[in-house]
Amino acid sequence: MKRLLRYLAIALLLAIVGGCIYLNRLLPIITGYAAKNLASAVFVSGREAKDVEALDLNFSLIRYASNTVDYENKTVTSRFLWNKSIAVYRDGYGVTLLRGASIDELRKQRFPFDVLSKALAEQDSMPKTQLMVGDSVVAARLAPIAKAFVSERAYHGHPFAFVVLHKGGVVAECYDKGIGRDTKLLSWSMAKSFVNALIGIMVKDSLLDIHAPMDIPEWQGDGRKAITLHDLMQMQSGLAWNEDYGARSDINIMLHCERDMGLFALSKSLEYEPGTQWKYSSGSTNIIVRYLRSRFPSDEAFLSYMHTRLFAPLGIINPVFEQDMSGIPIGSSYLYATAMDFARFGQMYLDDGCVGNERILPEGWVDYTRTPAADSGDHYGSLFWLNGNGKFPDVPKDMFYCDGHDGQDIFIFPSQQLVVVVLGFSPKPDNVIDFNALLPKLIINL
Repeated sequence: MKRLLRYLAIALLLAIVGGCIYLNRLLPIITGYAAKNLASAVFVSGREAKDVEALDLNFSLIRYASNTVDYENKTVTSRFLWNKSIAVYRDGYGVTLLRGASIDELRKQRFPFDVLSKALAEQDSMPKTQLMVGDSVVAARLAPIAKAFVSERAYHGHPFAFVVLHKGGVVAECYDKGIGRDTKLLSWSMAKSFVNALIGIMVKDSLLDIHAPMDIPEWQGDGRKAITLHDLMQMQSGLAWNEDYGARSDINIMLHCERDMGLFALSKSLEYEPGTQWKYSSGSTNIIVRYLRSRFPSDEAFLSYMHTRLFAPLGIINPVFEQDMSGIPIGSSYLYATAMDFARFGQMYLDDGCVGNERILPEGWVDYTRTPAADSGDHYGSLFWLNGNGKFPDVPKDMFYCDGHDGQDIFIFPSQQLVVVVLGFSPKPDNVIDFNALLPKLIINL
């Protein structure tokens, strides 16, 4: 009996130690998520901290984090058990989750605001996506739908902003309390589609060949050297990846624990031959952005190119594309812009990559974007989602869209000349926006 009790005590001790080790590895994700998202919501979007904690952070173990907002120094410190994380806001850069450096070291990096000044100066000579007032009859029909969606939660979820363009004109625009036309809101994975556009522009400028193997040094000694930008864009790189949003998955480790997110993702081993197996991976987009940055001599040159060649022609004046500790924009997740900015982006894709009479994306680029990845089952193109598999059965199959995991979407309907933007919080599985009910109602009222 004593021996049995001793074994049980040892087993219990091992279980406790193992649980503490696992929890210790999980804590930076819990506190990192809370600190980063609260800081961005407060200092980029201008939302009230208490509202963010009650809605956006009110799930799983995240809800138990204790958060301190320092409005003077523009930081958020989140604590849970024995762990804490600090997120730091910097003008121009937005919020960065502090990993492996002090706040003072991070603040030494100054945003090159002359990049924005240059983009603004060049705007006068550039075509712009003009969002005119749309058909008043259509607007009158859509107004009660917009009100029911945003104010009454008739289609579930918690929408913050809702914009509908028809034939290039605004026919619906509605915002939740505390949100307005100038509020910059989180993209989550819609940022990936902006990376698609940036790649397209660089292809147009003869800076990239998306079908050539990438010259990434870490890949040259094994089968990863065959991976192309095209493979990464279509989520068919063959790299190992776990996109599960629970616990210590690759996506959570990358976003909340790593200094250099692209480096973390590109360090993954090869599971499949490139181009043969579809696997959604936020890591792929951060590999891409890290690679795009390597084509420029400096961070400033890369930011300047992005603002003057992508954002300025669209009339997107001052977006916030947050960076990791390495100084590279987090292309998988963290672009902040207004609902109208996202609508302008969608309109460019509806107009085949043009703004007015000026071609921004290469000819044929939108068709390429909408071409299904071979193993995707017709539901994914190149950093855009497709409706080819009928995920939304009651809307046209030619619809393609940008999708963020918590209720952020830009739906583009070529056959209807329609762009629909939704920004909000729509957590799975219990409060997902019913787009298959909302979207058909918009179409029949055009």
